[in-house]
Amino acid sequence: MSEKTKIQLEYMINSSPRILYPFLVEPNELAQWFADDVNYHDGIYEFIWDNESHRAKIAAVKENKSVKFKWLDDEPNYFELEINQDELTNDVSLSIVDFVKDEDLEERKKIWNNSISYLQSVIGA
Repeated sequence: MSEKTKIQLEYMINSSPRILYPFLVEPNELAQWFADDVNYHDGIYEFIWDNESHRAKIAAVKENKSVKFKWLDDEPNYFELEINQDELTNDVSLSIVDFVKDEDLEERKKIWNNSISYLQSVIGA
């Protein structure tokens, strides 16, 4: 396995944490914006992109706050989605931690940008 670089991205989301959170953990909701399809069985999420399957399990979760998925086929890498809400303005943002090969960095950022655009359209943000 080649070394990957940790990236952190943040997106403003015009939604409440309570509405946004299911889109981060529920297979049907994840399939609407994150992957072509998402299956869940015995604690394992199967994310499918372009007929290619990648399996992960939840390593940490805080209801209405965050979820961390650990890849089973790309250990020790993971991706994490965290909902942040500003105490003064109530603005909601989604922070993403991901790992990517240096040569794929720009492409991965574009993928996240597109995915978050889909998410915003799905939740009406």
